[in-house]
Amino acid sequence: MTLKFSIHYGLHFIAPAIIAFLFFRKQWIKVYLIFIATMLVDLDHLLATPLFDPNRCSINFHPLHSYFAIGIYVIGLFFKKTRVISIALLLHMFTDWLDCWL
Repeated sequence: MTLKFSIHYGLHFIAPAIIAFLFFRKQWIKVYLIFIATMLVDLDHLLATPLFDPNRCSINFHPLHSYFAIGIYVIGLFFKKTRVISIALLLHMFTDWLDCWL
């Protein structure tokens, strides 16, 4: 298992659990499940050819990983109803952005 793999999947699965527990303690399980559900954003990878390329930077390559989409996720931070989803999506984008540099 490589360091890149460990960091990537740690940030996708372990970091959300820590964030949910630390900042949303009363509903941390619900928030964690929302964080995990936002991984559906990766469905846009199905539009790529080849489907999987370990050396491809997802940011601004896939539609839901585009700068435009990231801007919408940032705007979502300002609304209470979308804040948790936006935090999850931005953490996801940060994780995928790290892959561009690791």
